Amino acid sequence: MTTNLDPVAISIFVFFFALVTILGFVASRWRAPKTMDHIDEWGLGGRNFGTWITWFLVGGDFYTAYTIIAVPALVYAVGAYGFFALPYTIVVYPFVFMVMPLLWKRAKDNGYVTAGDVVFGQYGSRGLELAVALTGVIATMPYIALQLVGMATVLQALGLTGELPLAVAFIILALYTYSAGLRAPALIAFVKDIMIYIVVITAVALIPSKLGGYANVFASADAAFQAKGSGSLLLGGNQYVAYATLALGSALAAFMYPHTLTGIFASNSGNTIRKNAVMLPAYTLLLGLLALLGYMGHAAHLNVSSPNQVVPALFQTLFPSWFAGFAFAAIAIGALVPAAVMSIGASNLFTRNFWKAYVNPNVTDAGEAKVAKITSLVVKIGALLVIAFLPTQFALDLQLLGGIWILQTLPALVFGLYSKWFRAPGLLAGWFVGFFGGTYLVWINGLKPLQALSLGGAPFTVYIGLLALAANIVVAVIVNLVTVPARKPA
Repeated sequence: MTTNLDPVAISIFVFFFALVTILGFVASRWRAPKTMDHIDEWGLGGRNFGTWITWFLVGGDFYTAYTIIAVPALVYAVGAYGFFALPYTIVVYPFVFMVMPLLWKRAKDNGYVTAGDVVFGQYGSRGLELAVALTGVIATMPYIALQLVGMATVLQALGLTGELPLAVAFIILALYTYSAGLRAPALIAFVKDIMIYIVVITAVALIPSKLGGYANVFASADAAFQAKGSGSLLLGGNQYVAYATLALGSALAAFMYPHTLTGIFASNSGNTIRKNAVMLPAYTLLLGLLALLGYMGHAAHLNVSSPNQVVPALFQTLFPSWFAGFAFAAIAIGALVPAAVMSIGASNLFTRNFWKAYVNPNVTDAGEAKVAKITSLVVKIGALLVIAFLPTQFALDLQLLGGIWILQTLPALVFGLYSKWFRAPGLLAGWFVGFFGGTYLVWINGLKPLQALSLGGAPFTVYIGLLALAANIVVAVIVNLVTVPARKPA
């Protein structure tokens, strides 16, 4: 991948980046409420997003810039195993269809803004609420940092090295998110998604023709995997369980994150969420096409120092500068939407489940909105500092842990929608075992999210997130059985 300054590509990039910046500031006047000094308006867009806005918003913050970089990079590095993202983004939507309308109704009826609000309302436990809220914030921070990794990759391809271009981009993001709240990423998501669709469809249609067709693409990838002695076009027999559990665990975790829940809570009805559960798999089709770029990287014989450079290198090598600039702008804008929603989701958690719960229980609506706005700025600055001063691998490792951590909030958040049998002490004990037990297993496995098991036969590997979740549920059930709730006075 070249890193020389390309004036044409930079000009196209700057044009589209400026366009979404203008849209970000205009968003404060889009469907403007009487006041933005309310967390419902700033942090949830007034809970009034219909089917199409929700589709673009949820798709925009679920299929991120880092996804666009990382999925092809993983396929380039390991082959078929990298396609686990496809089944997981298929399995997740039946879960969304069944569960999320109920969760939305609970939140809407009671004015809940966060997962922590839902949990406290259901169980009346500040400890369980705090555990869920802290997990959400901790799991989100490295996710935001990884959006910066995706943006930094394309800035490097444009020849814009150093931290200053990245800092400028995120300062702009911080300013229009502060003023417009969730409306800003919702409006920008329209532009981002249209651009991404154009880029990916063009790439998968034209790149193979430049590389001798798909037959040559797959043959070249197969030859490259055999030459280095790792990776393959098909899963190995010892990868089946790992692949399946990683896909299932990732699917269950996906809509526990604060940013995806924010998109759900901002919808205007449960029916809107069901429609989106039907329509959002269109993004999975896009993701499958995008993943094929990893194989195309082998056929193009790219010279890259990191798999993360595969996608930018393909566009630099096989397309004119103007289209490369357009593609890089699409990827960079693809970082802005999820980063904005993630910072809003994290700031909502801090405001509702820490500031209001422990610091100022009598805070006004305007005070809540102000705290959330300031917190969103702090979250973005924190993510920027992670990328500037810590190795990228640190953010990667934390994001792997983030998926395992956020999965442990599922019992507390979801079980109460269907049954009142579970109580706070059991769920809190289960969360503790799942959270810290999962972290320990990842640590002893060299920060890998898989654990080897043997049930008397050949060993196999399982996603640690599911093992931790199973332990979480078992402990919650046992503690619930052995503890007797205090009787209310007659």
